[in-house]
Amino acid sequence: MSEKLFDNAEALAGYAATRVAELCRDAVSENGVCHLVLAGGSTPKRCYELLREMKLPWGSLHIWFGDERCLPIGDAERNDTMADVALLAHVPVPPDHIHRMAAELGPEAAAAQYAEMLAAAPVMDIVLLGMGEDGHTASLFPDNPALQDERLAVPVFDSPKPPPERVSMGYGVLNGASHRLILVAGTGKADALARIRAGETLPIAVIAEGEWLIDRDAMMSMV
Repeated sequence: MSEKLFDNAEALAGYAATRVAELCRDAVSENGVCHLVLAGGSTPKRCYELLREMKLPWGSLHIWFGDERCLPIGDAERNDTMADVALLAHVPVPPDHIHRMAAELGPEAAAAQYAEMLAAAPVMDIVLLGMGEDGHTASLFPDNPALQDERLAVPVFDSPKPPPERVSMGYGVLNGASHRLILVAGTGKADALARIRAGETLPIAVIAEGEWLIDRDAMMSMV
């Protein structure tokens, strides 16, 4: 795994924003378009707040979501609501370039609809991922049946974190992306990171090679 270590979460978020901007510009320069997958969580949120201040070819970006919580449209706990507040409401990405998960329809219907959208899309250029304290990423949790689901988007039931019903991109899409940035910050992540280093196959460890951006708090058990 390719790793970069940062003194704190703010420095990590700053680098992540700069790196995302660089990769977006590269993709648009090469292909005329960039498909960017957003993650939920506090560290990605700070990245988005910084990213919105940068000059990017916003009109050429397509925005996707790695997972979503099955809550009503506009609910403060939805990942797309957070992305709207932190980033999308501030930049000129065309509304029809923002590909939301219709999680309000429930896990099965939303996953089926998103899988159809993904099947018609090219390979994702950039995927942003976080890691939970249990080693989950997107909404792929340890020991959950969704881990074995090979569809492009998968329904998630019985999540150990509320809400229990969710939708997630499947491993095929996440691992097929051109670039993966994995953001890991905070002391709460140190145990899972150490377990992965020891060879335990937590959900995040199934992600193909990517750039791991880690702050010192998350590395506490290994330094």
